[in-house]
Amino acid sequence: MDLFTIISILMVLVSIFAYINSLFLKLQTTIGTMIISIVFSLGILGLSKLFPELIKFEKDIVGTIDFKNLLMEGLLSFMLFAGAVHVNITELKSQRWKIVAFSSLGVVISTFLIGGIFFLVLQQIGMPLPLVHCLLFGALISPTDPIAVMGVLKKIGIKKSMETTIVGESLFNDGVGVVVFLTLLQFANAGNLDGIDPLGIAENFLVEIGGGLLFAYILGRIAHRAISKINSYETEVLITLGMVMGGYALAGKIGVSGPISMVVAGLFIGNKTYRQEKKENTVDYVDKFWELIDILSNAILFVLIGLEIVLIPFSQQIIIVGVLAAFVVILSRFLSVGMLIVVLQKWLHFDSKTSLIMTWGGLRGGISIAMALSLPQTVSWDYIVPITYLVVIFSIIVQGLTLEKVILRLTK
Repeated sequence: MDLFTIISILMVLVSIFAYINSLFLKLQTTIGTMIISIVFSLGILGLSKLFPELIKFEKDIVGTIDFKNLLMEGLLSFMLFAGAVHVNITELKSQRWKIVAFSSLGVVISTFLIGGIFFLVLQQIGMPLPLVHCLLFGALISPTDPIAVMGVLKKIGIKKSMETTIVGESLFNDGVGVVVFLTLLQFANAGNLDGIDPLGIAENFLVEIGGGLLFAYILGRIAHRAISKINSYETEVLITLGMVMGGYALAGKIGVSGPISMVVAGLFIGNKTYRQEKKENTVDYVDKFWELIDILSNAILFVLIGLEIVLIPFSQQIIIVGVLAAFVVILSRFLSVGMLIVVLQKWLHFDSKTSLIMTWGGLRGGISIAMALSLPQTVSWDYIVPITYLVVIFSIIVQGLTLEKVILRLTK
């Protein structure tokens, strides 16, 4: 089956699932389409004994798509830029220290809490994994996903400072999470945690994160100067599109964080180029274009998450561990957020329900699955991948569908 046919079939499924969601479920598009695609896959699995060609057909489609490369080398750049370009940087600055703390220290603390607790839980149930493998799971599941939660927060009308903190954290912690994950993967491949070089880790963080910030600023300045000299929405859209695709590819080549670069570039273009310059004649076109790209990219991603179920090895034991892991992730999120609030509340103000709202609003998404799929088979792939998948599904469906009610109850 050729690539164009596969993409065509995928887009037909995305449009059908989105239509069914709009007509019947009326859920947020990403959550609704993913639920429908899971039901679709389970239906195919149920009919596989009667019609084995159906399951073979779906496996052929999904198996041809490299989920990890599609997300990490393609969709992620569009989603992060599109999410950041609509964020007001003035509001972001007002919560900057909270966002910096939660998206950096929060990821590191969460990684070790999840990894440590998960390691102990697995020992108790007779399915021990090496500690470094559990820490890897902690690193890949710690970054929160901004996509599924943004629509819910806007619909609820939550306090702006809280919304900005949650969205800002989830935009920036992807890049930090990837760096932590890749660092731990080196130790996992070596088979132990011996010989850790703190200076080497710090240097890696500085190059990835600091380099990403600097690279994004340069990228944004170049695009800004180009856009400021013209008044053509077609050309401006093309410039932003070229900046995202070329910039993300170049970031990978020079060894800086592509996710961080796209977030900062999106903030720069969205605010300095369009909000400060007030390009009324073209801003609406650029906004609508990236809003459409955002919707399309996320619809494809979440439908693929649902379809991938036919390729991931599950067992009764794995399902039980996956449910336990989901609770470990939630508990660790609550503890990591709570620890930072206790430390930071001497200098910053936090509402009384901040830790609870940020815990339940910390949804996991496609980047966790992509990192899990990138693991070599030697690093407990058969355990970590299905467990990660189950935690992400639990997070998006259970937390995503109840988030509005939880926040409304907590903010009464």
